Amino acid sequence: MLQNNPELKSKIDQLWNKFWSGGISNPLTAIEQITYLLFMKRLDELDQKRQADAEWTGEKYTSKFEGAWIPPEERNWPEAEQRPIDKRTLRWSEFKRMQAEEMLQHVQGRVFPFLKDLNGAESNFTHHMKNAVFIIPKPALLVEAVKTIDEIFEVMEKDSRENGQAFQDIQGDVYEMLLAEIATAGKNGQFRTPRHIIKLMAELVQPQLGHKIVDPACGTGGFLLGAYQYIVTQLAIKADTKNLAPDEDGFVRTSVAAALTEKAQTILQESLYGYDIDATMVRLGLMNLMMHGIDEPHIDYHDTLSKSYNEEAEYDVVLANPPFTGSIDKGDINENLQLSTTKTELLFVENIYRLLKKGGTACVIVPQGVLFGSGKAFRDLRQTLVERCDLKAVITMPSGVFRPYAGVSTAILLFTKVWGPQDKIAKPATEHVWFYEMTADGYSLDDKRSKRENFGDLQDIVVQYRARSPATDTDRTAKYFMVPRAEIASDTSNYDLSLSRYKQDVFEEVQYDKPGVILDRLIQAEVGDLDEAELVKVQDGIVRELLELKGMVG
Repeated sequence: MLQNNPELKSKIDQLWNKFWSGGISNPLTAIEQITYLLFMKRLDELDQKRQADAEWTGEKYTSKFEGAWIPPEERNWPEAEQRPIDKRTLRWSEFKRMQAEEMLQHVQGRVFPFLKDLNGAESNFTHHMKNAVFIIPKPALLVEAVKTIDEIFEVMEKDSRENGQAFQDIQGDVYEMLLAEIATAGKNGQFRTPRHIIKLMAELVQPQLGHKIVDPACGTGGFLLGAYQYIVTQLAIKADTKNLAPDEDGFVRTSVAAALTEKAQTILQESLYGYDIDATMVRLGLMNLMMHGIDEPHIDYHDTLSKSYNEEAEYDVVLANPPFTGSIDKGDINENLQLSTTKTELLFVENIYRLLKKGGTACVIVPQGVLFGSGKAFRDLRQTLVERCDLKAVITMPSGVFRPYAGVSTAILLFTKVWGPQDKIAKPATEHVWFYEMTADGYSLDDKRSKRENFGDLQDIVVQYRARSPATDTDRTAKYFMVPRAEIASDTSNYDLSLSRYKQDVFEEVQYDKPGVILDRLIQAEVGDLDEAELVKVQDGIVRELLELKGMVG
């Protein structure tokens, strides 16, 4: 995690301070402008890398910076009046050498318009970038920002070489630090799920090449990247790629390029879908995925709880940490959602169930209140999870997992859709639910979130989940155990899914000394080693009262 690289954290802080002192103090605005610059830098580096790879392998690759570019507003002009721009001048490595005034004019007037037009007029990226603006106002700020971002990339590359962490994961850490500023500013719900939790959830779901995957509240696309990287790693393992070692969280992950054929890349491009209600987050998510080699991400602006969103039974996998924003306007809720509530934490889970194809699996983070809330909507949702889905696992997490953004206690729900909303249930889908009490995630649970020497419970969760069995996971005093559906569905349970309802506490018998022995110890602490005769002579009030008490208890 970023917090464990003080040099990188220091550079990010410097970048924030430069934007703040340069007149851009709104955290979300600053993040968007910083992301544009990060994207320009990463686009140049990825393009150069792909050119070098193509020369090495003999494959054909056309650089994004090859040839001439005509700004969109000039394309309908007479040819003689058009002013084609050499695309090479739009590279980060070219314009960073310009003088301050020239650089600002060049980036504002040429590089940023080229960026917005990158995938052509019909692309999703161009559509969402249409209203994007480059608002860095001062030449000095741009020069300093470009210099600091170059330094950040140097630290990221050094960290990748020395610690074996994938470059895109370090880049994710940079986003985590940037997004922390949104949380600090109170931007509701916009914070990044810790990367190691995303890896854990992908490991539990095990998405495969060809699965259609969605995050209905995707933010910057962290879960989509987590699924992408899991699939790429599995392809690399099948291709017998060497030197695949566990990362700092104990998960095996490899680079985007490894073992990806052109066919696999095409399938993956059509596999990942994300939606968000914040236009800025949509742009950040698009650029984030594009920086990881996904050229045409399917991330779009949509309120997936609203009447305008009608997808159902579309996806094989849902990975999500939807925002817990309280309530929404009842008039805006999609009529297909049957829960009688305006609470988003309940509506999102119901919607995720509806988005799944039959046989599709979801892994979603919810506040723990969803597990035991007493209202009718809470109970109805849990009944749906238990009877219409195969509820495979409930993993409770300690409240510190989302610090420093939030201290709410959360849980991971893992379920597979068996019966649709309109199906008559022939048999309840769940037979047993596996519970696990995560007490540590490999990081300190305070605001610093410092890395610990071990992986916490992460790897144990994966191992024990895959080996789970109703015959063996019966010890209700352990960290993990299985509970039969009949017990969960009983009248007294009310479909309660809180771990504490089923876990049995262990009470150890403690042997205490007799009262007389304890009193002797207290007296000795007051006066030291005196015999009985000397004790009688002591007139101290505390000692006298202790002696009287000893005489009473014997």
